[in-house]
Amino acid sequence: MDEKTLLNAPEEEYMNDEQLTFFDARLQALRKQTLEEIESIRAEIHHSRVSDMSDRATLEEESMIAIRIADRKRQMIPKIDAARRRIRQGEYGYCLQSDEPIGIARLLIRPTAEFCADVKTLNEKRENHYEH
Repeated sequence: MDEKTLLNAPEEEYMNDEQLTFFDARLQALRKQTLEEIESIRAEIHHSRVSDMSDRATLEEESMIAIRIADRKRQMIPKIDAARRRIRQGEYGYCLQSDEPIGIARLLIRPTAEFCADVKTLNEKRENHYEH
């Protein structure tokens, strides 16, 4: 199964076994890729050495940025694991708040999505309202 087939599938086939298998494989690959990227960043930081003080300051700044990137990637792992858990429980692809389908197009872009676009937008508006 490919993305085009998924996007053209009839609504009554939403989250059938074949689609769940597709997304589980995609999430497994995303998890593996994310862990490899984290390890690559960690190795790069660990092996970086400089002697010049100005180079050291630049390296420290670059290292801090790399650490933030790695931390963001690390935060993806529990989200990926939660999405795979929802697949096993038969809940994947449905909004955690409204139980409405999240939609194939949205899941292809963000396979860890927990909310449909309407609920996500509403939640973001609430968050922005409370921040101001």
